[in-house]
Amino acid sequence: MSTPYIQFLFTLKPVQPAREILVAELAHVGFESFVELDDGLEAYVPKMDWKNDLLDDISFIKKSEYDIQYCQQTIAPKNWNEVWESDFKPIIIDNRCAVRATFHEPIATPYELIITPKMSFGTGHHQTTYMLLQHLLDIDLEGASVLDMGCGTGVLAVLSEKKGGAPIDAIDIEPWCYENTKENALLNNCKSIRAYQGDSSLLVDKKYDVIIANINKNVLIKDISVYSLSLNIGGTLLLSGFYTSDLEDIENSCERVQLEYVSHLKKQNWVAAKFSKI
Repeated sequence: MSTPYIQFLFTLKPVQPAREILVAELAHVGFESFVELDDGLEAYVPKMDWKNDLLDDISFIKKSEYDIQYCQQTIAPKNWNEVWESDFKPIIIDNRCAVRATFHEPIATPYELIITPKMSFGTGHHQTTYMLLQHLLDIDLEGASVLDMGCGTGVLAVLSEKKGGAPIDAIDIEPWCYENTKENALLNNCKSIRAYQGDSSLLVDKKYDVIIANINKNVLIKDISVYSLSLNIGGTLLLSGFYTSDLEDIENSCERVQLEYVSHLKKQNWVAAKFSKI
């Protein structure tokens, strides 16, 4: 990966709910990756997107009821695979699906996903990816065309193929996610996943039975109408990357474009919601 990043190290008192709120606020201004710490948060923004006044729009940092301290440094390009390998632990979802790396022992579950994450988001450890995996485990995907939007590692696309989905498109705006998805598709012997670098503009004239989007609230609301146009009647839309307090706004945006709320999962204030095209 050739992109340098600026790393921010935030110390938070109290840690919760400050950490959850701060992640949402930072994502809105361009931060892309986060690592939760016992006493705060690491946050990463591409150096090319950094502006000295970027944090000025985050009034939460100045709130008197929280003690928020931070420092920053530029992170040179590195082998993120080595970074993840030192910290990546396998996970098991409801005894039905396991996510592990190549250096872990095999795990006997109906679906085993092998992921080399590098810098990409989506190992199943974050609440949003975990819940979307749960949703996919409960959906009949046999013969369904699937879109994994904001695919990160491609882990959701991989599970979709293992459950019989085909064809599957996986799209991410970041080049390392696009490359990582291709690598992980090969690792899992997937034949139906097609990875693309780009955004929702790639969906013109595309139609799917299932669309999965794990992004942030602002991007989701901006693109919900595009997802609706790309979803077959009776199709399923799975959305995550937002908080419980955002669910009403997401529902309202979906309702305006013939997407009917079905259900949602909640994990530590994160939400993964299911909608149907009517």
